[in-house]
Amino acid sequence: MNQNTIDRSAQRARIFNVASAIFVCIMAFLFAFPLYWIITGAFKTGAEINSRTPVWVPSEWDMGNFERLMTKRTAPLFDISAFGYTVTGPKVPAAIRWLLNTVFMSVASMLITCLTSAMAGYVLAKKRFWGKGLIFGLVVCAMALPKQVILIPLLREMSALGLYDTIWAVIFPIVGWPFGVFLLKQFAEGIPTEMVEACRIDGASEWRTFTDVMFPMIKPGVGACAIFTFINSWNDYFMQLIMLTSNKNLTISLGIATMQGESSTDYGLLMAGAALASVPIIIVFLIFQKYFTKGITMGAVKG
Repeated sequence: MNQNTIDRSAQRARIFNVASAIFVCIMAFLFAFPLYWIITGAFKTGAEINSRTPVWVPSEWDMGNFERLMTKRTAPLFDISAFGYTVTGPKVPAAIRWLLNTVFMSVASMLITCLTSAMAGYVLAKKRFWGKGLIFGLVVCAMALPKQVILIPLLREMSALGLYDTIWAVIFPIVGWPFGVFLLKQFAEGIPTEMVEACRIDGASEWRTFTDVMFPMIKPGVGACAIFTFINSWNDYFMQLIMLTSNKNLTISLGIATMQGESSTDYGLLMAGAALASVPIIIVFLIFQKYFTKGITMGAVKG
């Protein structure tokens, strides 16, 4: 290969790198701009929000939208019932209670789903028993089933269990997420079977094998499953709309939607609520980003 060919290849590589960087910057701007518009809109006045000419930066950072969000409704901070007794917390802005409800719902769904999916994926990947192929086939088929098809049966089931209009009515249907089982089964299959057999020879119990050997090795997959589950639970507006009705049990997105007027829409209030609701999602993504990207790349390599 002569020098001219090398120079042309290097020049094409530089052009490709520059074009890729420009494309990535454009896509990053397109994805980040709605978040920027929501955050700045939360601090704009009504005149700036409804102005025909876009106001890119608020002339003055107004806190009136957040004040209306925090004062329009109130709800007890917590409401715990057990053994016939009910403990009710102090009155706080309803948005705070809604945000706590949403965080609790998403975190509980994430933890329970990751644990059950990891155990189910380990069993389906490393254990031999009759009907394993049928069970995995049902899991794959359930992934293609739209959730809207089973909403009415889920609603009747939650009502029969006495869980309707509680946070648990939104948590339990999300826990049985087929994609989590499928994802972690694929990760568990990449672990050498000899390691499981060595644990059995050493006298380790099934639980010890799972917690000390399998779970640490599929941790990137668990991280990816965690962030997928958290976001799926947080954004499942339709399920929340069907299962939750009382003011104290609403989620942040559902509660903000109920604040809209019949004849007009307070966009400043909605943007303030959306900005408040975006904070936990961003925090969770930053925490699990390493496991999320590692899980995606490992899944891509396994192909």
